This record gives sequence, C-alpha cells and structure tokens, in this order.
Amino acid sequence: MANPKGTPENLKKFTTDREEPLSEKMNIRMTKTMKEEVQQQENPPEFCREAIQEKLDKNKGKSST
Repeated sequence: MANPKGTPENLKKFTTDREEPLSEKMNIRMTKTMKEEVQQQENPPEFCREAIQEKLDKNKGKSST
C-alpha cells in the first residue's frame, strides 16, 4: 500500500534563506485576465510577493510624510 503522506523527500522540512520565513498564506480574488498575466510570469508566487511588498513600501512612504 502506498504511503498516504507521499515520498520521504516530501516529508523534509522546507528551509529558506530569507530574513523572514514564508509561513503565512493568503487567498485573493482577481480577474481572469489578471490571473493569466500573473501565471505567465517566470515565478508567479515571487512576482506576487514583490508586487505586494512594493505597494506596502509605497504606502508606508506616503503615511510617514
């Protein structure tokens, strides 16, 4: 019988070299066109993280002035 948890390689902990680990998830709604454009990017998850961070930094700059 197959292992229901997958292969032993899948059981290894995920590690990252980032300052802060990617431990949280968020679901968003977007248009079909937006989704298609994001999925065409080389690395869609990283593209979304960078876009969100840019907007957060921009808003932070507005509120501090």
